[in-house]
Amino acid sequence: MSILVIIDTVLIIIILGIGGVWLFNKIQAKRLGGALTNEEFKDGMRKAQIVDLREKQPFKRKHIDGARNLPYTMLKYNYTELRSDLPVYLYSDSVTVTLRAARFLKKKGFKSIHWLDGGFENWKGRTKASKY
Repeated sequence: MSILVIIDTVLIIIILGIGGVWLFNKIQAKRLGGALTNEEFKDGMRKAQIVDLREKQPFKRKHIDGARNLPYTMLKYNYTELRSDLPVYLYSDSVTVTLRAARFLKKKGFKSIHWLDGGFENWKGRTKASKY
């Protein structure tokens, strides 16, 4: 077998893997049904609990004004800080992380779970930086 055939095979496997992750995320997002545009997110913010799923340092640098930091890595320990009777608006830098958090909260009985489509990097609203 030539090196080019091996390289082609590896590239095909990588492309299929990436496509599989993308497709899985699309299916999960559709099943959970909570992706919001910037405008929809802004419109519902006042009545929702806004949760930044990123780690503490990125949150301190910059976050959506009014958000609380509840890193995904700690969510299973701290999700009880959230009220299940109020909408939860999630965002992070990763669609996969956000969908995992939404799935986890849904399993814990949360009914109204939404997330910022495109994540924090696409946010066009007010932001805040921590002072410490």
